[in-house]
Amino acid sequence: MIELGRGAVSKMQIALDAPAQYSFRLDDEQHALNQLLGKKLRLEFLGEINCTNCERSIKKSFAQGYCWPCFKSLARCDSCIMSPEKCHYDAGTCREPEWAQEFCMTDHFVYLANSTGVKVGITRGTQLPTRWLDQGAIQAVPIFRVATRQQSGFVEDALRSQVGDRTNWRTLLKGDVEPVDLLQIRDQLMDSCAESLDALQTRFGLQAIQPITDVEVLDIAYPVEAYPAKISSFNLDKNPVAEGTLIGIKGQYLLFDTGVINIRKYTAYQLSVSVNDSVEV
Repeated sequence: MIELGRGAVSKMQIALDAPAQYSFRLDDEQHALNQLLGKKLRLEFLGEINCTNCERSIKKSFAQGYCWPCFKSLARCDSCIMSPEKCHYDAGTCREPEWAQEFCMTDHFVYLANSTGVKVGITRGTQLPTRWLDQGAIQAVPIFRVATRQQSGFVEDALRSQVGDRTNWRTLLKGDVEPVDLLQIRDQLMDSCAESLDALQTRFGLQAIQPITDVEVLDIAYPVEAYPAKISSFNLDKNPVAEGTLIGIKGQYLLFDTGVINIRKYTAYQLSVSVNDSVEV
């Protein structure tokens, strides 16, 4: 085996292409992954985790890469990030008002995606199509442009009375789901949720919540040669080594013939990544 690199891992970089192009990130270095399909890959946890924010050495990370004090003090770790409708910025209790101005008080998109079935989600405009790629969606389309993160949460809440907002990771890694007509589903949602959506537009203004009807559905393909016959997940906290032949990459998962691993879950872990000696690096 030849060591490809070592350092603190963060979520894989993904570029939209046919198929999506992946890079492994260790500290400030990036290593192309698509070319390693069919090769043996070894990931080894070196026993150290450094907080993504303050870089202190920690035994356990919270919210994917933070120490406990940062987890408790940073706005990006607050519960309103997962539930935007609970935003308390206007109450004057935001943990980081300046950060919130940049992150939350800016245009967000409400979208439909098909990863393990149709789901509704929200993201900042700068995160499209990255958000869809991270989720392993095979289709996606934005359906609303909304003025703030909280308001996008209200729109999402109205729509998820008719459609889910979760991705089943096991189903995601069993194979490609069937394509659906997202535009038709969008139109059906607009009709069935019209009363709730009209109320939100009345509350926040027509300019704050704008339907998007002039975009096409984005189709996404991933570099997967085969799906695992059995879904078993590597756990670096219990066993520091994950290795096998790389057979695919989807969302933030590496698919081996021996199991799967969610790279984003191990953000801030110090890893060594090695490939078999037949790989040109």
